[in-house]
Amino acid sequence: MSSETFRRLLLEANVLDDARLAKAEAAAQSRGTPLERTIVALNLADESVVWRALAKAHGMKFVDPAKFNPQPAALEKVSADQIEQNEALPVLVKDGELWVAIDDPFKTFVADNLSFMAGCPVQCALMPPKALKEAIRKQTGKGGTQPAAGKAGRGSAGTDGDDDAPIIRLVAKTIEQALEQRASDIHIEPFKQRVRIRYRVDGVLKEVASLEMALLAPLTSRFKIMAGLDIAEKRKPQDGRISFRANDPDGGTRDIDIRTSVLPASHGETIVMRLLDKERGLMSLEKLGFEGRDRERFSNIIARPNGIVLVTGPTGSGKTTTLYAALKELNRSDVKIITAEDPVEFNIAGINQCQVRARIGLDFARILRAMLRQAPNVILVGEIRDKETAEIAVQAALTGHLVFSTLHTNDSTSAITRLCDMGVKPFLVSASVNAVLAQRLLRVLCKTCRQPYEPSGAQLRSVGIDPNTVAETTFYRAEGCGECSNTGYRGRLGIYELLQMDNTLREMTFRSEPMVRLREYAWQSGGMSTLLQDGVRKVLDGSTTIPELLRVVAAV
Repeated sequence: MSSETFRRLLLEANVLDDARLAKAEAAAQSRGTPLERTIVALNLADESVVWRALAKAHGMKFVDPAKFNPQPAALEKVSADQIEQNEALPVLVKDGELWVAIDDPFKTFVADNLSFMAGCPVQCALMPPKALKEAIRKQTGKGGTQPAAGKAGRGSAGTDGDDDAPIIRLVAKTIEQALEQRASDIHIEPFKQRVRIRYRVDGVLKEVASLEMALLAPLTSRFKIMAGLDIAEKRKPQDGRISFRANDPDGGTRDIDIRTSVLPASHGETIVMRLLDKERGLMSLEKLGFEGRDRERFSNIIARPNGIVLVTGPTGSGKTTTLYAALKELNRSDVKIITAEDPVEFNIAGINQCQVRARIGLDFARILRAMLRQAPNVILVGEIRDKETAEIAVQAALTGHLVFSTLHTNDSTSAITRLCDMGVKPFLVSASVNAVLAQRLLRVLCKTCRQPYEPSGAQLRSVGIDPNTVAETTFYRAEGCGECSNTGYRGRLGIYELLQMDNTLREMTFRSEPMVRLREYAWQSGGMSTLLQDGVRKVLDGSTTIPELLRVVAAV
């Protein structure tokens, strides 16, 4: 059934005219709610009439509230608790099948839930929500008082009356507060007796709310609707995207892209949302904290016409932001740049960006093969995940293309051995890779409240600083104030470890020498500063603290 069928039936039955239908569709789109529930919420038509058309559009039987009289034999098939939990009311038993009334055509999954308990096949018919809720209340004495598993239906987080409006406000408030606090992620985590909401601010999680378990189902449904996910599916992980228009302090608005991940857990579905500010996400390498000699070396590396440049680090370490900053420098009218990303985080004018769509087989490898026929100068592959993608990237680098990509490794030299572990021949790795940049993100001290102090000798030695060499240096500690939400930190910057391949490293890679030997040579040759050493430079210039550096990079 397409939405066009439902629209046509509404018009043919004179439920709505064109003007009212257009008004309802606009409201449904802006609110992210189903059309049928929006029509009723706006009082544009009677609920029973709308649901009759909806049932016809879906090819379902319609239960008329005016003639509703459930059979006692049907009610005996399902317990009151199951009726309430599934929000499905038994109506009659016919030809060995149990017919139940539901209020959402996408909630037919309850038939599977009830068939085992009823001991017979179950069929679903459609009934208007308010009438169904009242009928369940009469049969169970408590129906509709708490959101239950059945609330995961398509319209449970919509605008059907005042019961659902608080959920819409709660969702909007959760996102808006996260943006106000500069959060990069929102985590919604169900436990046995509560739902915990946490924000990740400057890389550190903090709990901001604890909700009743009764709110989990409608909250999950609302987020799924906004992200375009299947709200009936609770057994499999799902990923989606939410477009959110946020208010600026100056009175304007800006678009926020929210990557949404839903994962089934012990006590319900846990949701993680990554907040991506499309207008503020693009930064230069200097603003990211990439400076000094490493900055000059990196600029020279990305100016080369061919080869692979890898950026490594764990999730959330800023790899994509660094790659975008590099592309921003190369983005000129005489350079053709194509990217394969999952997902496309920020849209950059002048760059051809392709979205990975695994459901239709459009993965990194397939996009990479196709983009080589587009004659690009620069290629960005969001992540090298398998041997096929790695081999195509290597071949592209060896045939005159500059290739950027990411790997999940702990440091720069690990990326070399990781490619070999994937199955790429060592001689191809040695010939194609130009450089590997490992990075982490450190919290920056709040300039308003930071306090000077004297660190102990043990603290200094923990990060490799000789106390005798920093007698005149001023060190700062985190204090906390209103500007930084009493954390002592505001914002983040990167620390970097740039491994540039030279002839000796290429020869060592060709011989498949272990990572430890590669790292030892890179450091002793004077060409590479480690993550810890770059972090120490940030400590010495007053940007961050020793405890923060140790939190992110363990001393080795």
